[in-house]
Amino acid sequence: MSGRPGHQGRTPAQGRGAQKKTSGSRRPNTGPSSGKSQSNRVGSGSNRPSRGQGTSKRRSDDLGADHVEGRQAVRELLRAGKRRVQEVLVGEEVNDSAIIAEINDLATDRRIPVKQVSRRRLDERALSEAHQGVIAFAEPIKPLGIEELLKPRGSEVPLLIVLDGVTDPGNLGAVLRTAEVAGASGVVLPRHRAVRLTPSAVKAAAGAVEYLRIALVGGLPAALAQMKESGIWTVGLDGDGTDSVQNLQLATKPLALVLGAEGQGLSHLVRQRCDQVVSIPQKGRVQSLNVAAAAAIAMYEVRRRRDLDA
Repeated sequence: MSGRPGHQGRTPAQGRGAQKKTSGSRRPNTGPSSGKSQSNRVGSGSNRPSRGQGTSKRRSDDLGADHVEGRQAVRELLRAGKRRVQEVLVGEEVNDSAIIAEINDLATDRRIPVKQVSRRRLDERALSEAHQGVIAFAEPIKPLGIEELLKPRGSEVPLLIVLDGVTDPGNLGAVLRTAEVAGASGVVLPRHRAVRLTPSAVKAAAGAVEYLRIALVGGLPAALAQMKESGIWTVGLDGDGTDSVQNLQLATKPLALVLGAEGQGLSHLVRQRCDQVVSIPQKGRVQSLNVAAAAAIAMYEVRRRRDLDA
């Protein structure tokens, strides 16, 4: 993996809201600024718990995902074949379809019990708001250590997604789905004050959790420092970013995109550890994008620039 270039005359990061500007953090000379920062705080304001967010206590050494609901999520669980699956429940009233037939065939091939149960029974076992007539029970996903996630993988230019305190399961699942489709190298989640792979998150991810490399870390600032030591540039995405993501010259470098929590943006210490903080240009009147939408825009901007550079 190539080393990080030297830092050049960098300006302090702009703080969030009424927060004072921070100083002393190193910033690379990454090109022209987009001018006045756009007021598009990343994140949605609702953290209201709902069915399926996972209120039971989770062991600190696993990510969850042992309760899988939804047709796509269950099908990818069986297709991937990476985890032991105890059983699959299928609703008696579920209409025959190609995906249901494939779920049955995959389970049969792996000798996994498939039970036909009533809609009422499925509803009783469901932990998300729309199980789509299919529930599977599997061993939980074990996270990687940050050191393993940072190991070079051939000629791949790393693209890591770092989530800073995301608490909404739907947003987490949507970010994971986009990360997998966009070809991200891996995802980093904090161990505390953030949602893990609850049934709702797994369903929203539509099977992406079966293929993504996910690390769980005790503290994001320390993890970002390790990334820098490994030659990876760290770029935060926040509404107060002084540069536009469209001008991200670091896109073709080994990169970690850091996204903040719903409604709060990047935490102070995490923001300080970022080499650059960028924003998404805003043309309308709404003051924010949720973290899932912002992540998709940023990931595909990085991919676009890398494709042009190829």
